[in-house]
Amino acid sequence: MNYSEFHLRCYALLEKIPKGKVTTYAEIAKALNSKAYRAVGTAMAKNDQLIKRPCHRVIRSDGDIGQYALGTDKKIELLLQEGIEIEHGKVVNLSRFMYYFSSERSGN
Repeated sequence: MNYSEFHLRCYALLEKIPKGKVTTYAEIAKALNSKAYRAVGTAMAKNDQLIKRPCHRVIRSDGDIGQYALGTDKKIELLLQEGIEIEHGKVVNLSRFMYYFSSERSGN
């Protein structure tokens, strides 16, 4: 598949998110010095390597799970397998599971 430079930069960040953590579309955009969080969503939708590039770990800023190429139920299943707590389609205690790309914010 032909990806834009923006998509490739999004995918490079995806691969940094550890198991058991999630990030948001807005956080990826911020890490790319962009406000184009919708474009990040488009990049996730075009991801054809779902496990290598774990876009199931990208959620909405309010903790809502959001969409997934294999369906929301599959996204929830994958997140639960990684130990992320979910209730009513949202990550419980988002700050506990949140991953930030900036070392100052995440302590990484």
